[in-house]
Amino acid sequence: MKEKEVRIRLAGIIPMGEGFALMHRVGVQNHPIGEYYTFPGGGREGEETLEEGTIREIKEEFGIDVEVVRKLYELDNGEINKKEYFFLCKYIGGKFGTGNGPEFSGNLKYAHRGKYLPEIIKRENIENIPLLPTEIKEKFVEDIKNNRI
Repeated sequence: MKEKEVRIRLAGIIPMGEGFALMHRVGVQNHPIGEYYTFPGGGREGEETLEEGTIREIKEEFGIDVEVVRKLYELDNGEINKKEYFFLCKYIGGKFGTGNGPEFSGNLKYAHRGKYLPEIIKRENIENIPLLPTEIKEKFVEDIKNNRI
């Protein structure tokens, strides 16, 4: 029996100003918690490295250039054959909110995913927002409180 291929999701944690750049998701059809925030990112493509994929995804979603500093977290969801990597990134340049990835195309095939709204959330507000995945939010909030990020 052939093993299922593990899907790899890459995400960036980007300090900007007094907060962090996050994607606000609203109007997502059939999502159990309704609207929420998530770290910008997406699936790894082809043979790109984890870092290259993270940089590409952030450019697509936020329109900015970043440099990967280091891996912060890893989440292994064997039940659905998915691994997620979360990298601390440094903002290099570009205008925040000018992403042009497929989720911004207006293509009806993405309509069920709702709207993607790039936002910068202040450090002190992170623990009060619905940020997914929750396992990573807990670690992230702890790292913020202890000035590790």
